[in-house]
Amino acid sequence: MLKMAGNKSYTIVEYFGGDSGYRCGYCKNDEGNFSHGMWSHTMTVQDYQDLIDRGWRRSGKYVYKPKLNKTCCPQYTIRCHAPKFQPSKSHKKVLKKMSKFISNGELPKEQDGGEPMDSVCDEARPREPSSVCPSEVKRAAITDIQKELPECPAITEVQKEVADGAPADSETSRKDPESVADERTTAAAPKPGMGADPGRPPCRKARDLRKERRLQKEQIRQHADGDSSIVSPTPPTPALTKQPKPLEDFISESMPDNSSHCLEVRLVRSSPPSPQFKASFDASYQVYKLYQMAIHKDPPDKPSESQFRRFLCDSPLEAEHSPDGPEVGYGSFHQQYWLDGRIVAVGVIDILPACVSSVYLYYHPDFASLSLGSYSALREIAFTRQLQKQSPKLSYYYLGFYIHSCPKMRYKGQYRPSDLLCPETFAWVPIEQCVLQLENTRYARFNQDPDAGDARVLKDVGRALVLYRRAVMPYAAYSRKRKGSSDELEVQQYADLVGQDCAEKILLYRA
Repeated sequence: MLKMAGNKSYTIVEYFGGDSGYRCGYCKNDEGNFSHGMWSHTMTVQDYQDLIDRGWRRSGKYVYKPKLNKTCCPQYTIRCHAPKFQPSKSHKKVLKKMSKFISNGELPKEQDGGEPMDSVCDEARPREPSSVCPSEVKRAAITDIQKELPECPAITEVQKEVADGAPADSETSRKDPESVADERTTAAAPKPGMGADPGRPPCRKARDLRKERRLQKEQIRQHADGDSSIVSPTPPTPALTKQPKPLEDFISESMPDNSSHCLEVRLVRSSPPSPQFKASFDASYQVYKLYQMAIHKDPPDKPSESQFRRFLCDSPLEAEHSPDGPEVGYGSFHQQYWLDGRIVAVGVIDILPACVSSVYLYYHPDFASLSLGSYSALREIAFTRQLQKQSPKLSYYYLGFYIHSCPKMRYKGQYRPSDLLCPETFAWVPIEQCVLQLENTRYARFNQDPDAGDARVLKDVGRALVLYRRAVMPYAAYSRKRKGSSDELEVQQYADLVGQDCAEKILLYRA
């Protein structure tokens, strides 16, 4: 990482543009997928936090931003507010399934209809700019900027699909079976042409009736015992209601003592690689290879070791620590799931100043029936909550992109409360409001304030920083040196996409 006077670190990128379309892995449109891209030689965690809050996302060292108003399947950045998260019924089911396996050692026979997880086919990933390879970038006069880089790698998308298979907007999937059955019964009650009988009391749910009967029986019993303190069978007041069980309790229950199996989650830094990461690299890679062949149907020679390194191990993020940050520091990590002494799944994550960002998940195909995608997402939310206790501003879990036009990708909206990023103002909007708009149109401006705009909109491209001949300078100075540079439109486009603040602190490499 380039450091200048005052020990200030810089991010260094090369911008690739993104005018032509490529195949979409969601709707199979041959040329409907559009995105902007740039290669990041090195990046500070704060700069990456600022970029993902403008709709960017990394795959290895390649950072890309979908063109939401042009691409066939718009991809909206989604985040979950981890401290307020409560597991849904389907989430509890996943945790109970893991608990049964850990306890008695038996794998579920079925896979709940197939878990999408991270089954994004190759066509869904951002396309590599075929004619451009990362330049050899030298450090500024103070120090080398970057070592010579390898050949331009294949660019891959790293979205984590951790679905149980049910669309997020399916009301029926969120209701318990009793209430659903009750609705079916009451819907058939009115006689044809007559409607509901206004003389009868409204229908009530069976669950409420059972609760009232239990209270009445308790009242009768206590009166028989001579307890006259109970006056009526009225339900308890909200202040006395039982508090919902936190996520951590459900997870601890899924890992009982004296069980058939031992599950351990280990966090290892992947970039720069820690000794623990190096020691487990081969075992981790073998799980990745099996996953790609079984889930993505890759031929055996495709998930090579070099491809694995570029895709999931290499990262532009440098290891950083802060006095008010988490104890493990910031940067890129692998969260390894060890079952009885062997790796069965790996979650690739970035720890940033305000969030844990999910990058990818791969797992051993033999354990597909455990819904490891959903289970790992719940563990990562719990991990975010743990880090938030050490660093209060680190309170969000980013799940990558939410794609409403692709039903199997809607599961990400089930981790609530969650927000989607407005593609025009870059404000966060509750997903409930956004889904109403996305039911009618693929592209939507979520911010309902017509006067709101981008708070970091580009105002002066001349102040954007560039790295030219080992020297850092504003673009205006660079333009004078070049005497009428022909790259102004490209730099203008880049600066528009990253915003004024990022343009003034990220170094855009100029050959």
